[in-house]
Amino acid sequence: MLSEQTIQTIKSTVPVLEVHGTAITKRFYELLFTGHPELLNLFNHANQKKGRQQAALANAVYAAAAHIDQLETILPVVKQIAHKHRSLGVKAEHYPIVGETLLRAIKEVLGDAATDEIIAAWADAYGVIANVFIQTENEMYLQAEERVGGWKGFRRFIVERKVKESDTITSLYLVPEDQQGIADFEPGQYISVKLMIPGQSYTHIRQYSLSDMPGQPHYRISVKREEAAEGKPEGIVSNYLHREVTVGDVLEVSAPAGDFILRKEEKPAVLISGGVGLTPLVSMLKTLAAKEPERSVTFIHAARSGRFHALKEEVADIAKSHPNIRSYVCYSSPTDLDRKEGAFDKAGYLDLEWLQQRVSGPNASFYFCGPIPFMKAVYRALKDWGVDDAEIHFEFFGPADSLAEQANEAGEAVVRG
Repeated sequence: MLSEQTIQTIKSTVPVLEVHGTAITKRFYELLFTGHPELLNLFNHANQKKGRQQAALANAVYAAAAHIDQLETILPVVKQIAHKHRSLGVKAEHYPIVGETLLRAIKEVLGDAATDEIIAAWADAYGVIANVFIQTENEMYLQAEERVGGWKGFRRFIVERKVKESDTITSLYLVPEDQQGIADFEPGQYISVKLMIPGQSYTHIRQYSLSDMPGQPHYRISVKREEAAEGKPEGIVSNYLHREVTVGDVLEVSAPAGDFILRKEEKPAVLISGGVGLTPLVSMLKTLAAKEPERSVTFIHAARSGRFHALKEEVADIAKSHPNIRSYVCYSSPTDLDRKEGAFDKAGYLDLEWLQQRVSGPNASFYFCGPIPFMKAVYRALKDWGVDDAEIHFEFFGPADSLAEQANEAGEAVVRG
C-alpha cells in the first residue's frame, strides 16, 4: 500500500505530466532502446516512428497518476494493456528495466523540478502498478497455456490458404504445424504474428483480429496492405505478408487475446466497421448468425468503394439467409460499376441522421472498429444520439487512444470509409 504522503506527491505531479508527459515518454523509449535494444523485438517500430506508442504511454502514466488513490478505476485499462502484453510476450523481468528507465526519463525531462521526494514517490507507485500488471498478466499466461488447445509463447502455424479479398486486403488461413487442436477464442479477439523479415535487424510482431468465427480448424486473419503515402513509408509486415508469404510457409503465432469481445445478451447488436476494421466484426456477425439467430443485428460497413470492400459476399450471404440480420454499405467514393450494380446503400459518409434511419433506436449494444478518424466520428455520433457509455464498445489497431477526449476533434460528424 502507498502512504498518504506518496499519494499526494504523485497527484501533485498530474499538471506537470499533462504538459510534459509525451516528452517524458519519448525520452523513455530513447533510453530504453539504447540500453536494451533486444526489447525492440517486442515493439511495433512503425508506431514508435509515428509517436503513437509515446502518446499512449503518456496517457497511461497520466491516468495512473490521476487515479493513484483509486487504482481500481483504471483496471479495465490495465486488463486491455495486459492482453496486448501477454500476446506480445512481455514478462515480469521486463518491468524493473522499464521502471528504472521511466524514472530516469522523468528526471532528465523535468530537471530540478523532479525532486528526490517526487522520484522516490514515483518509484513506490511504479512498484505497486507494476505488480498489478505482473499479476494480471501471469494469470493470462496460465489461462492461455492451460485452456484446451492452448499453448505458451509462440506456436508455429502453416499458411494453409491465401485469399485476396479486395485490392488491399488478403486473408490468410493458418493451421498448426503440429496438427494438434487450437484454442477457441471470443469473437473480436486477435492473435500476434511474429516474423523475422530478411534484411531486418529485429523481429516484427503485429496483432491481427481473427476474422472468422470460433470453432474452426484454422485461424483466419485478413490483412490490409499498408501502402506508402506522403510522409509515411509502406508497412513492412503487411507488405511482407502480401508479397512474400505463400501457402506452406510457417508463421509464429501467439494464443488469442483481447477484451473487445461480443457480449451474450438479448439486446440488439449494431456492428459498425470502416475499412479493414470489419475483421473482428465479421467474426462477431458470423457467431451471432450461428449461435444467436434470434437476436436482432445490424451490420454497417464503410469503405472507399467496392474495390476496397473485403468479405462483402460473405456478409451479404449471411444477411440474406438470416431474417434478423440487416446489412448496409456506405461507399465514400463509389465507382461507376458500384453504381451500376447497386452495390451500396449510401454514397458519401455515414452520418447520424442516416444511422438513425437504419437502427431502431439507441437502446442497443454498439460495436465499432476502423481507422481512428472513423472511430472518433462514430463515437461522437453515438454520444450525440444519447447512447450510454456502457453500450459503446470499440477496438483500436495499435496503441490505445482516448475517443472520449478526442471525439470533438473529429470535426463534422461524418465517417470516412
